[in-house]
Amino acid sequence: MLCDVCGKNPATVHLTEIVDDQMNELHLCEECAREKSAQMEQKFGLSDLLAGMVDFEKVSADKEAESSQCPVCKLSYADFKKIGRLGCANCYVAFRNFLGPLLKRIHGSSQHLGKVPVKTTAKVSRKRINLQELRQKLQKAIESEAFEDAARLRDQIKEMESKEAVQQDPQETKKEDSNESR
Repeated sequence: MLCDVCGKNPATVHLTEIVDDQMNELHLCEECAREKSAQMEQKFGLSDLLAGMVDFEKVSADKEAESSQCPVCKLSYADFKKIGRLGCANCYVAFRNFLGPLLKRIHGSSQHLGKVPVKTTAKVSRKRINLQELRQKLQKAIESEAFEDAARLRDQIKEMESKEAVQQDPQETKKEDSNESR
């Protein structure tokens, strides 16, 4: 299939445009697709999309938003609306009150509702199950007065808990180790 625009090169990009409830399919070569992309970006930039999504109900809130500024990078909310990008990580905190409703309008929610990697979840679940099993065995060993087994199980539990603590916050463990060596 040849490109619908130039008619020379093979079409490798297939674009579907919906304008006024009419669907148009375009089959473009890479060069024509780049040109089309540049045209679309000029017409509809990310900042336009974000600015269009921002709709404050109160004029006072709008004035407050326009005058707010990130204390670190000095980006104003008005500038964010123009360029469509935040200046630094602290902008998320500085514009928290205004970004929440914006994200909710764009994504339908202000909280992550997506998937979590299966491997990570399964690994954590297995470790918790193993710890629970060891604690149960420890309790049974204590009840049956098998103190040597209980001591061994206690040591295993402590080792697993310390490994879990290191994985959760390795910086804290390093700080504690350096403080203990002093």
